[in-house]
Amino acid sequence: MTKPKPPIAMLAELTHRCPLSCPYCSNPLELTRQEAELSTDDWSRVFREAADLGVLQLHLSGGEPAARRDLEDLVRAACDAGLYTNLITSGIGLTERRLRALDEAGLDHIQLSLQGTTPEMADEIGGYRGGFARKLQVAEWIGRIGFPLTLNAVLHRRNLHQLPRALEMALEMGARRIEVATVQFHGWALKNRDALMPTKAQAEEATRLVAEARTRLKGQLVIDYVPADYHSDYPKRCMGGWGSTGLNVAPDGTVLPCHAAQTIPHLRFDSVRELPLAEIWYEGAAFDAYRGTEWMQEPCASCERKTVDFGGCRCQAMALAHDPAATDPVCIKSPRHVDLQARAAAHAAAAAPLSYRSAPGKPVPTPAE
Repeated sequence: MTKPKPPIAMLAELTHRCPLSCPYCSNPLELTRQEAELSTDDWSRVFREAADLGVLQLHLSGGEPAARRDLEDLVRAACDAGLYTNLITSGIGLTERRLRALDEAGLDHIQLSLQGTTPEMADEIGGYRGGFARKLQVAEWIGRIGFPLTLNAVLHRRNLHQLPRALEMALEMGARRIEVATVQFHGWALKNRDALMPTKAQAEEATRLVAEARTRLKGQLVIDYVPADYHSDYPKRCMGGWGSTGLNVAPDGTVLPCHAAQTIPHLRFDSVRELPLAEIWYEGAAFDAYRGTEWMQEPCASCERKTVDFGGCRCQAMALAHDPAATDPVCIKSPRHVDLQARAAAHAAAAAPLSYRSAPGKPVPTPAE
């Protein structure tokens, strides 16, 4: 295997603490407690190592990164390391004063999540009363300060009908980009497939609306689109290919090839507490496991698409086929594809209440608590 290129981006999951309780949360089932999180100094060192490794973009995520009282110090450390910083936030925990402090610290960009386009929908999905109103206020402050803004709209069966309004809201907020992200069923979201799985008709309509909006809004709004996996014929090129363009660092310092990689039980993951980031990227067993194409089984091994989508998502293959080296069942060439389509239709037809996510020590909410 040839030596991999340096990563372009790193996702720093600063904390798993979060005021929201979203039923589509893709964080691990076992969340990292506050006392196990990396310190300010540890994160600052990791940012320097990332820059030395070749990382250009740093995405500060969670949980809710604003739950870290040292967020401004972390942004400043990343800026000093020469990294482009993007804050991925629900907006809860941010004030105008704190946003201005982040601006002074060097924050480059903000990605604001949207759980729905009405207070009723947004607060129900987030499990947080008043969250929608707070989000609109934060968006106003972001525009006033002048941060470039991306709106992240996570869509599913309950709110896909709000896609046209979400696009309008992105324009009203002055966003330069919107990520239309159909829910991905990893982590806690797996518990909610019967409540959140869109119908095939919804998925097709979303694809049509995105295509129309890309033409209509060209030059005004960039639209990234994550389609409904289970209703697709070909899988996503997950992470641009395992261990090829990016890496994740969990709150406790565990380094992952992708957000959900810990669902693959046989992999061994290294920590920045013990090894330099560059050594983990180039020599870590977890990163080498599914890098390139040599690990592939048939039909992937001889498929003309093997360097297009790299067999799809390894974590999804684990969840659906119980074999992380299998072809992602989303792929029409997988022998499990027909079964997945039937399961998707069954999930989409089911009626189930939302199962809310809760952090350690945090009570499970009732809707819009």
